[in-house]
Amino acid sequence: MTPIVGSWGSGGSVGPAISRRAFLRGALGVGLVAGYPFALERYLVSVNHYEVPIDGLPAAFEGFRIVHLTDLHYGSLVPLSWLSRVLDQALREDGDLIVLTGDYVHARDTRAELEAVWPELLRLDARHGVRMVLGNHDHWADSDLALSLLSESGRSLRNRSRVLRLDGAELAIAGVGDYWEDEVAIDLALAGVDPSTPRIVLAHNPDCADLEYESRVDLFVCGHTHGGQVRVPFVGSPILPVSNHRYDQGLRESGHEGGREGGRSQVFVSRGIGWAVIPVRFNCPPEIAVLHLTGGLGRTRGS
Repeated sequence: MTPIVGSWGSGGSVGPAISRRAFLRGALGVGLVAGYPFALERYLVSVNHYEVPIDGLPAAFEGFRIVHLTDLHYGSLVPLSWLSRVLDQALREDGDLIVLTGDYVHARDTRAELEAVWPELLRLDARHGVRMVLGNHDHWADSDLALSLLSESGRSLRNRSRVLRLDGAELAIAGVGDYWEDEVAIDLALAGVDPSTPRIVLAHNPDCADLEYESRVDLFVCGHTHGGQVRVPFVGSPILPVSNHRYDQGLRESGHEGGREGGRSQVFVSRGIGWAVIPVRFNCPPEIAVLHLTGGLGRTRGS
């Protein structure tokens, strides 16, 4: 006689009997499904390549590769040894430029996390350098220390720009302070850049793209949203930490009406590496984004 493991229904009725083996298989399946967002997906880092159109991009910069890292959130459940392997993968992508857009640590009121992760960040190198801005979590950890480490790194683009030159052509890379915790000075960052030079602005929070500014910005490169961390099929992300919920992930058009002659700025938002609030990802794996600049139409090249 098959043992009865459980009963279903009401009024004392007994449902179909199931074997212990079937029950354990079912329990294991439920456990795997329930544990996947917590134990697996948030560690499954993908490398995604995106073609990004830039109006007036000089031929010398056609195919220029920008490796973008953001929202590492080193700390609880994001070990340094694992992050080190992520950074190694980013280096293997052989980008022309590496950019980082903040939230390198997770906890509030901690110097220890900043001091531990910073030497790892300084390992990064690329042909045209590494450029960085800070995120809100870096300020929450220790604003003074984060700003000091950024300045001393020689890689800071906080409210300033650097012009890259290649075969006589120029491309401006600028950055701004964090939207929540610092000054966002887009016009100051781009002051002195030749009007004909294409401009890319690093900003942790994509809401920066909707502020008022006069300078032309061709592309904002951002993080902060984590892609929502949880993406419900056919619905999207129920929770996004931005005012403009169009800025979830991927390449978007800004909500800013002025500042860019003939159209809006583009905004690229990476899903980032770490997590915030709850340590889960579902249908939204972490990513290293590789942006391929082009003068033509942009499209996602795959993952």
